[in-house]
Amino acid sequence: MATATKLRSNQKTKLYRWNWTGKGPGGRKVGGEIIAAQKQEVERILGGQNIIVKNVRRKGGIGGGMGKIKPRDIMLFARQMATMIRAGVPILQAFQVVAESMKKPAMSALVQELMNDVGAGASFSEAMQRHPQHFDKLFCNLVAAGEQSGSLDRMLERVATYKEKVESLKSRVKKALWYPAAVIAVGIGVTALLLIKVVPQFESLFHGFGAELPAMTRMTISLSEFAQAYWWWFIVGIAAFIFFIRTGVKRSESFAYRMHAWSLKIPVIGQILDKSAVARYSRTLATTFGAGVPLVEALDTAAGATGNKVYERAVGQIREDVATGQQLAFAMRMTEQFPPLAVQMVGIGEEAGSLDAMLNRVADYYEEEVDNMVDTLTSLLEPFIIVVLGVLVGGLVISMYLPIFELGSVI
Repeated sequence: MATATKLRSNQKTKLYRWNWTGKGPGGRKVGGEIIAAQKQEVERILGGQNIIVKNVRRKGGIGGGMGKIKPRDIMLFARQMATMIRAGVPILQAFQVVAESMKKPAMSALVQELMNDVGAGASFSEAMQRHPQHFDKLFCNLVAAGEQSGSLDRMLERVATYKEKVESLKSRVKKALWYPAAVIAVGIGVTALLLIKVVPQFESLFHGFGAELPAMTRMTISLSEFAQAYWWWFIVGIAAFIFFIRTGVKRSESFAYRMHAWSLKIPVIGQILDKSAVARYSRTLATTFGAGVPLVEALDTAAGATGNKVYERAVGQIREDVATGQQLAFAMRMTEQFPPLAVQMVGIGEEAGSLDAMLNRVADYYEEEVDNMVDTLTSLLEPFIIVVLGVLVGGLVISMYLPIFELGSVI
């Protein structure tokens, strides 16, 4: 009972990053960084290394505190654990070494919690299931399969490779979405700055002309007055719109489905999202099925990995059809959601008895397609956005200088 209580208290312990300075053997000045829960623990650790501690300070600012665990941290953890287990290191010792090597305190604390759970008698997969926010169903299923088959190191390596490919795909899709959005935001910001700050300066100058201003200039001044009066409404409107969309997607399944279906119809962007969903579905299914997970259960995992409600619903239908005895390729074709090439390749894989290998090829193909489309989109958007911004900003500048040019021609 006392041991269990101690383990639970250890699980709740928060770790922090500490900077320290002191004197080592021979009076040499030393310093460094240690992850620990309390200052006294840092002093105890350093004292055990015959170091006289002079100063210990909890690190603040960027990198201080616990930090946020990201998917790449989980990927690194899986790869390190695979290396340790393959080298024959006992699992509890492997946890300890990996926890000490983690630079992020939050990740180090998570690994220590896993170590405590495994030390208390839980299996590796059971310990991970207690942290669903960090370890998804695929991760837990593969680790469980590895524990049962005695190939835990290979399963962890497979998970790490899968995570690496999925995160790479996500980053490419984000690049396709955020690049044009960021440039448009900059363009709107520059235009707003000109309308709110620069144009009013010219307007006060034009009042002394005593002549009628050109139509283009009058329109710009009217737009400037509107922007000055209602700019904050514009910001509130955008914030409210974003809040409404995000809240609706989180709380309403039907609204999320409609939004995801609409996103697939956006020119170019929709094709990127479509191909990325197919790639993620194929990669997830290949990884789980290749690890020995039953196909129906693997489809359940793959549904949530697509990142799109339309494909998630389609994969759910595939799962039901496969459970009744249909072939995977036929079930995919019946949804009318998957590209014919993907369906044909899956069918060939089923006939040849190499479904996981063929699914990996499908994922590779569509990941490359996404990569090419993102590069094409970026190369096409750059000149287009430059032209649009040039016309927009240039038009504002010309409209402001037009009365001055006309006045000069009269003189």
